[in-house]
Amino acid sequence: MSVNEFKDLPGFKEEHVEQLAAIGITSVDELKAAVSDEAKSKEIIKALTGVGPKTVESWKDAFEGGKTAKAEAATEIVEAGVYTPSIKPELDEATVNALALRAIKSGQRPAFKRQEWYRYKMLGEEWRRPRGIHSKMRRGFKRRPPMVEIGYRGPKAVRGLHPSGFEEVMVYNADSLDKIDPKVQAIRIGGTVGVKKRLVIEARAAELGIRVLNKLQRKV
Repeated sequence: MSVNEFKDLPGFKEEHVEQLAAIGITSVDELKAAVSDEAKSKEIIKALTGVGPKTVESWKDAFEGGKTAKAEAATEIVEAGVYTPSIKPELDEATVNALALRAIKSGQRPAFKRQEWYRYKMLGEEWRRPRGIHSKMRRGFKRRPPMVEIGYRGPKAVRGLHPSGFEEVMVYNADSLDKIDPKVQAIRIGGTVGVKKRLVIEARAAELGIRVLNKLQRKV
């Protein structure tokens, strides 16, 4: 595949021309040199809307003579049972330590059960705060089950983050992916999204290098 103009590149949009000019790339030859340079490639990914590592790689292949088709064919051969490493977030040391501390505290946290759950089956085990005026559990007597208290919480810095360290973002269409930062954010596809649209979102996320937390399970 010969690339003579920007529009010959897969996934290239009109708006990208101005965005490339803003970082000093105004010709096809300059873009060809930039995608071969790691630092420039990162700058392109950051500056261009909707362009991820895989798009830049496809441009590089196009400049080198059309390896894209071979790469796509190789991707088709990959089966669901083959392990592929998940995308990892870019975290600072403090966040990594906080996540590790949260995991430790989660393992130490007791199972909070409803008062007298063992006595009356109809109550169930789901936690409810004891409110009775004579409740020994509410009053903190010895040999009573533990109650939910603020001291059992995890570190505030990582509160609400996925165990992997990503910030979860709910999405319902592929257009929402352009606003996602793949370095610190991962997506969760809404439960009301159908299979057809879900596949489109997953394909677009793979192109942008975004991790999907509830990826559709495919049988071999």
